[in-house]
Amino acid sequence: MANKYTPKNILITGAAGFIASHVCNRLIRNYPDYKIVVLDKLDYCSSLKNLDPSRSSPNFKFIKGDIASADLVHFILQTEFIDTIMHFAAQTHVDNSFGNSFEFTKNNIYGTHVLLEACKVTGQIKRFIHVSTDEVYGETDEDAVVGNHEASQLLPTNPYSATKAGAEMLVMAYGRSYGLPVITTRGNNVYGTNQFPEKLIPKFILLAMNGKILPIHGDGSNVRSYLYCEDVAEAFEVILHRGEVGHVYNIGTKKERRVIDVARDICRLFNLDPESQIKFVENRPFNDQRYFLDDQKLKSLGWYERTTWEEGLKKTMEWYVSNPDWWGDVSGALLPHPRMLMLPGIERQFNAPDTSNSGLGSAPVTNKFNQSRMLVPSPKHNIPSQKPSLKFLIFGRTGWIGGLLGKLCEKQGIPFEYGKGRLEQRSQLLDDIQTVKPTHVFNAAGVTGRPNVDWCETHKPETIRTNVVGTLTLADICREHDLLMINYATGCIFEYDATHPLGTGVGFKEEDKPNFTGSFYSKTKAVVEELLREFDNVCTLRVRMPISSDLSNPRNFITKITRYNKVVDISNSMTILDELLPVSIEMAKRNLRGIWNFTNPGVVSHNEILQMYKDYIDPNFNWVNFSLQEQAKVIVAPRSNNELDASKLKNEFPELLSIKDSLIKYVFEPNWKTIAWEHSN
Repeated sequence: MANKYTPKNILITGAAGFIASHVCNRLIRNYPDYKIVVLDKLDYCSSLKNLDPSRSSPNFKFIKGDIASADLVHFILQTEFIDTIMHFAAQTHVDNSFGNSFEFTKNNIYGTHVLLEACKVTGQIKRFIHVSTDEVYGETDEDAVVGNHEASQLLPTNPYSATKAGAEMLVMAYGRSYGLPVITTRGNNVYGTNQFPEKLIPKFILLAMNGKILPIHGDGSNVRSYLYCEDVAEAFEVILHRGEVGHVYNIGTKKERRVIDVARDICRLFNLDPESQIKFVENRPFNDQRYFLDDQKLKSLGWYERTTWEEGLKKTMEWYVSNPDWWGDVSGALLPHPRMLMLPGIERQFNAPDTSNSGLGSAPVTNKFNQSRMLVPSPKHNIPSQKPSLKFLIFGRTGWIGGLLGKLCEKQGIPFEYGKGRLEQRSQLLDDIQTVKPTHVFNAAGVTGRPNVDWCETHKPETIRTNVVGTLTLADICREHDLLMINYATGCIFEYDATHPLGTGVGFKEEDKPNFTGSFYSKTKAVVEELLREFDNVCTLRVRMPISSDLSNPRNFITKITRYNKVVDISNSMTILDELLPVSIEMAKRNLRGIWNFTNPGVVSHNEILQMYKDYIDPNFNWVNFSLQEQAKVIVAPRSNNELDASKLKNEFPELLSIKDSLIKYVFEPNWKTIAWEHSN
């Protein structure tokens, strides 16, 4: 037996999925000294909820991303000092591989190749554990009494197992050619809690829970070996520490069951009559009769199966009964022959009607899949039955920005709904998310005060409740549902200082810490921005002194200062909503995250704006200035004055106009033309 290996920094790919999440949670629980980094693109069959036991641990880090991104993988290996990789990420559902085999090649072979190449280049990996499947061996003879051992020939029979075998060949080649310290595992079927219900056991449990028919492919005589998820997680724990480099380990059990017997056992758990509850349907294109493994090699490392079939099935059933909505709407996965299109950007999308209530016997079941036809992934616009690629849930219906967002969505043909819940009411927000099923959430709700931020000075609990508690609650719910939240925040959390003096063009950057605490409103906004840095699903947009072409709106900064008796004259960064709100929608489409100074480049002063107003709108308009000291005598809370560095936004959107050019193009010229037209008529 090899000396015990002790990792330091482990990268687990695909750990928001079924098996890997149990492995990750086990390692976090048992080894607080190990740093665990998870890389997962959160495909349809994975969920961050699977990692809830680990997410609060200091030695856990989640990164949303694709293993096919070479730059990302290389960056993670270097910056996280990864010395160990446990590679679970893969497309695994055999039925889907018959309909979209190219996606399996991309994920299972190309993705693995990217990982291996990054390991070769960095030269720092001490263990690379590649997770494969028993299906690479192909079908086992029905009368075989000895299972496939680790040196048995690989004879895959379906596109899924072929891609897994191909990935194994790459792993083996990198081990031999470059000395990469690889270990490969090949496992039997796994069942248990958190499993996406496209797989047999959770699918049958959910159907039985609702009194629906259990559809069995063929005659149900196919034999499978089933291991409980916690036993498998322990097997990976053993292989991680005691497995020998260059070796393959079968993770299996000799306790086999026919599919028909599994269905009957589940019926009995729910007191259902198997004879009336089970129906036989058309078999899939190719359905291996039996997989049987020799697991002696792994047992020699000290692992053994702990959970009996009866115990494991009961635990699994109880979990699904307690968590029926864990995966949301999975009606498409419960069909006899689900067909999921795993095209990029489409998650948990099923393209078949729900016939599970039909009894399956009322009409002949046909398999429309043509084995001789090559199915190439189609462009999204050729899939008429797919759900809209975008659907926005907007909070802040009665607010200025929220109202403008709705109008923009209507103009662009983007489906949207306004949230009905209050931000601080978690249950109401959950209802909105589950009812609307959005692709993105926009938070334009918040307390700014009426008529201005001075209101917040005398209504502090109400300000905290919405601006802090409410915003964080919405961000957390969005995180739980893997949703990006566009958060309209404020840049009024800075003031000119010695490092960023007035008139120098040196603006505050996204990474700078707030330095303005003059108003309670700004305090709450600064606090919540800092806390939101911990949410990787939030895009924070620092809006400043918003301006729109609607000069009748009392919230418009131009409208405000034209109505003041006196105004200060100081240069500030500002946001032209007519130009930048469409940009925020584009940012959502690009799934941009983090903090952004959401202002037009440059600064403009009060006097410069009022002069434009005089030139374009009202030649008779005049104004009077006063100093900041004089202003302080007539307001309750000090006001923020600053310049924000908008270069990050400008780099992402090079066409973005400077503040003065944007004022002319989007505000003053349109209004001037309207006035001129009215005068001419």
